[in-house]
Amino acid sequence: MAMIGLFGVFIAFIFFLVFQCFFLCKKSHNVALLKNWPFLGMLPGILFNIPRIFDWLSEVHEANDMTFAFKGPWYSGTDMLFTVDPRNINHMLSSNFPNYPKGPEFKKIFDILGDGIVAADMELWEDLRKSGHALFHHQNFLKLTVSSTTSKLKNDLVPLLDQAAEENIFIDLQDVFQRFMFDTASILMTGYDQMSLSTEIPGYEFGEAADFAEEAIIYRHLKPVILWRLQNLIGVGVERKMRTASEFFNNTAKYKLLKPSNDKFVRDVVLSLLVAGRDTSSSAHTWFFWLLSKHPQVMTKIRQEINAKFDPTDLEKLVYLHAALSE
Repeated sequence: MAMIGLFGVFIAFIFFLVFQCFFLCKKSHNVALLKNWPFLGMLPGILFNIPRIFDWLSEVHEANDMTFAFKGPWYSGTDMLFTVDPRNINHMLSSNFPNYPKGPEFKKIFDILGDGIVAADMELWEDLRKSGHALFHHQNFLKLTVSSTTSKLKNDLVPLLDQAAEENIFIDLQDVFQRFMFDTASILMTGYDQMSLSTEIPGYEFGEAADFAEEAIIYRHLKPVILWRLQNLIGVGVERKMRTASEFFNNTAKYKLLKPSNDKFVRDVVLSLLVAGRDTSSSAHTWFFWLLSKHPQVMTKIRQEINAKFDPTDLEKLVYLHAALSE
């Protein structure tokens, strides 16, 4: 009984700290400032700004010269270094990549991707990178990429956008690009067209499962390992979504995408490429078109270049478009 009483006092003390931190956060006008509170670290600042988390993180980076050290709650193992400085990114991911192994903790957080290139480390990552580079630069693969992308554009994406324009329908452009990239990536990786992009915009299970998994992975970075592992074991919170996503990926790989293969390593490699192909390119496309909407003069120049030089077999002629995409 004494232990229960002490535990109750401890919980009450924690709630008191959280309440005090939230109260002071509300009074503060400098939302970009990350205050390091006793015991709770900088967690209250993040929790208070969850409704505008991306804007807030941008403000924090700007206020801290693009790099800041996040201090999590004491003994939680959630201290992290955040950076958006291109020099740091190049140093860690390119020029000195061997000095920054992902480590076993990273692999635990991304366990749903198994031994795919996203979660792979050291020698395995190097082998996957070399094989991927050889595949993606093979002439036959490049020809397949052009033909499948062109077909998907003509048969699905353009008709969808035409219908939306004619009927004055609002669409989520990032969702559309995610479906488009997932279908094309699936064709290239497995030879199977998922048909998730059509004029009806049906729901597609892979996208929902990927969103569930990514949400859980984000929260895993902010929780002690023992906590999210317990939640996963019991099947509660976002970890319940992670379990659902994992079961879906396994069943889809076994009975649909990789049939008749039952090789887990092949499943991991293909799944990682599908998720990466769906999310990275679709995000880039979404931001690209948003920026074009803000700079109509750039859009005009791109149209002029395409009308004058477009050749699907020689895309390198589109120099201005390439520069705009890189920007």
